[in-house]
Amino acid sequence: MLSHALVSLDFTTRELLIFMYQRRKSLAFATVGAVICTAGFMPSVSEAASGGHGVKDGSYAETHGLTANDVKNINALNERALNLGQPGKFPAELPPRASAFSRTPDFAGGRQVPPAQPLNRMPDAYRAYDGRATTVVDNYIRKWQQVYSHRDGKAQQMTEEQRDKLSYGCVGITWVNSGPYPTNKLAFSFFDENKYRNDLRNTRPRPNETQAEFEGRIAKGSFDEGKGFKRARDVASIMNKALENAHNEGTYIDNLKTQLANNDDALLHEDSRSNFYSALRNTPSFKERDGGNYDPSKMKAVIYSKHFWSGQDQRASSDKRKYGDPDAFRPDRSTGLVDMSKDRNISRSPANPGESWINFDYGWFGAQTEADVDKTLWMHGNHYHAPNSDVGPMHVYESKFRNWSAGYADFDRGTYVITFVPKSWNTAPAKVIQGWP
Repeated sequence: MLSHALVSLDFTTRELLIFMYQRRKSLAFATVGAVICTAGFMPSVSEAASGGHGVKDGSYAETHGLTANDVKNINALNERALNLGQPGKFPAELPPRASAFSRTPDFAGGRQVPPAQPLNRMPDAYRAYDGRATTVVDNYIRKWQQVYSHRDGKAQQMTEEQRDKLSYGCVGITWVNSGPYPTNKLAFSFFDENKYRNDLRNTRPRPNETQAEFEGRIAKGSFDEGKGFKRARDVASIMNKALENAHNEGTYIDNLKTQLANNDDALLHEDSRSNFYSALRNTPSFKERDGGNYDPSKMKAVIYSKHFWSGQDQRASSDKRKYGDPDAFRPDRSTGLVDMSKDRNISRSPANPGESWINFDYGWFGAQTEADVDKTLWMHGNHYHAPNSDVGPMHVYESKFRNWSAGYADFDRGTYVITFVPKSWNTAPAKVIQGWP
C-alpha cells in the first residue's frame, strides 16, 4: 500500500512505478524510525502561531520507505557537510590548499553534484499540495538563478562549488544561500514555562509511557515555534536598523545598543563577548572584499531554522537520549537566546530495536517581508542528491510555516537563527510566491 504522503508529492504513475521498483527490497517499517530533512505532512508540533493540532508520532522513513542504512548515510553526509563548512578544515584526503569540494561522487552515500543549468532557462512550476510545493533539484537551480542568485542586481549562474554544497540536502539549501556554513550561534526559541509546569502537574503519562518519555513529550509540546520565529524576526529587524549608515563595527554596536534601549530589550545587557554582540565580526562574508569588506552598512541580518534532538549529552541517562532532555536547549527567559554550544549534531538514540533517526534539519527563510507568519515560506530538502542509489534524487520544498514547523519523532527542538549576508545578495524577492512561476 502506497503512503498517502508519497502520493501527496504528486508523483506520476510512471514515477511511482519506478520508485516501487527501486525500493523493491522488502522494507520493515516497524523497524525503521527516521526523518530525513523534514517533510512535514502533519500539523505543527509546536502549535505555531495560533494553535496547532498536537503531535503526530512517526517518521519520514516510515512514510517514504527509507532504510536504516539510508539514515546512516544521511547522518554521515550531514556531518561531512558540517566539517567541510568550518573555516580552515579540509577533508583528510586533500592538502590545505586544495578545494574542499570533490568533483567525484561521494561514494559513502552515492552523493552526486547536480549538473549545471543554463542561466537563461526559466524554471517549471513546482507541484503544490497541502501547504508544500516540491520540485527536483535541477529545477530549483534554475529558479535560484532567476530569483535568489542576484548579486548587485545581476543574476548569477550557480557555480560547481555552490551545486556541491546544495547536493547535501536540507543543510545544502541553507548553505548555498547563506554563503558560509551556518554556525547556529545566534539561535532563538520560545519555551512556555507555565504550560510545562501545568502539564506536568495536571496530566499523566499515556498507557505504557515511561516517566522519562512523558517528561520529554511535555517539554517538546511546551516550545512554541511561532513565538520563537517572531523573536528572531524582531531581533533581526533591530540589527538591520543598527547596520544602517554604520561604516565600522563600533558604530554598529553603538547603534545596536541604542535600538535595544529604545525597545527596552533584555539583549542590551548581554556581555560584550556574547555571541549576540560578536555575531557580525564572526561572519566570514563581513570580512571579504566582495562581501562586507569590514563595512557593517553593507550587511543585513537574515534568518534560517534548525530542528534537532535535545538528548545529545553522552554523559546523561540513556532515557534522556532516547526520550529527550527536558532541561536542554531551553532559551533564556528574558532574551530568548538558546545556548547552542552543546549542540553536537547527535541524533536521537533508539528506544526500540531497529530504530534510526536523522540528526538535524535546516530550513532557509532569508529576508522575506511577508508579515503573516502562516504565509511565510521555508526552503528545505528531503535528502542529499543520490540519483543512482536507493535513496534517489534530491527534491526541494517550499513549505508554509505550519508545514515547516510540523513535528517528527526525530526532533524535539526548533530554533530560529540569525546570520549575516551582504546586502547585495538577494535572499528573497519583494513578494515570495510559492511554487513560482
